[in-house]
Amino acid sequence: MAAHKTYIIAEAGVNHNGDLARALTMIDAAVEAGADAVKFQSFIPEQLVTAHTPKAGYQIENTGTQESQLEMLRQLALPGDEQRQLQNYCRDRHIDFLSSPFDQQSLRFLLNICHLPCIKFGSGELTNAPLLLQAAEADVRIILSTGMSTLDEIEEALAVMAFGYINRFENPSTENFQQAYQSTEGQRALQNNVTLLHCTSEYPCPFDDVNLFAMDTLRSHFHLPVGLSDHTQGIGVALAAVARGASVIEKHFTLDRRLPGPDHRASIEPSELKIMVEDIRHIESALGTGEKRPAAREESTKAVARKHLVAARPIAYGEAFTVDNLAIKRSGRGLSPMQYWDLLTQTATRDYDTDDVIEP
Repeated sequence: MAAHKTYIIAEAGVNHNGDLARALTMIDAAVEAGADAVKFQSFIPEQLVTAHTPKAGYQIENTGTQESQLEMLRQLALPGDEQRQLQNYCRDRHIDFLSSPFDQQSLRFLLNICHLPCIKFGSGELTNAPLLLQAAEADVRIILSTGMSTLDEIEEALAVMAFGYINRFENPSTENFQQAYQSTEGQRALQNNVTLLHCTSEYPCPFDDVNLFAMDTLRSHFHLPVGLSDHTQGIGVALAAVARGASVIEKHFTLDRRLPGPDHRASIEPSELKIMVEDIRHIESALGTGEKRPAAREESTKAVARKHLVAARPIAYGEAFTVDNLAIKRSGRGLSPMQYWDLLTQTATRDYDTDDVIEP
């Protein structure tokens, strides 16, 4: 099989801190790093959380308790006109624009105003059936993170999407979702449109919670393309995921980890993003085809490194070859040592000086 090309998403998220100029600079950084896409987040704060929703533990650790989650999100949201500016700037810089919607109004904006051909859902939306259905009914590609979920929950989400892709007139119901999921047409629609990202929803994620082998489980269980949404510090886990066949890598980045905000500490900086992209491309090249054969560039080394049968001392014409008059040395050409025992049953067909290559 040929080496795959990993789709690399530079996750800007809300690390622009609500500043359009910073968001535009982040696009420049993603382009400079060589990423395939830069991703933001689209949400209406009042439609995302209640006035009393507490912050997550990592949000409290990174932003304190002086404000509610709603107040924090209001500072991080970008209005629609600014998101359109980001999309246009991405087009000008030749990088894909992606955004993760967190509510139906934001999804409609991405579908109907931005006309995105692909929607990336965060792990928190995996059980948001109406949102998943809305995207599938729009017949767009979906990248779905699977943090905090079980295989059964992922299957339920996929069933909703299968229904959305292939049904236009049936009423949504658990039974109809499952029928769509189990159908050949539904499975084909999922395979053509959906990528699952393994994810651990901790920020930053400890290495012993990554569980990269779960990528293999997702791939074998659902028969869909699989990637990784990586929240670890550094780039090592992302590189390991590519070596394990990740089709997509999503990685949070920031212009400066010292900036205030909920996600900066779990993000990499532009210089690290650039190194990650370069290393991923190197790994893709190194994966090769899987066929075990000498590389073309090995041939010159092979001639020098492989040993051959040579005369250990002068050998006269007609003399029997023996363990005493044969040696195995690097000579650049000659009979393989694999023929050593066959040669012991033969006699010399000419005179040999010490270190002469034995000829058949």
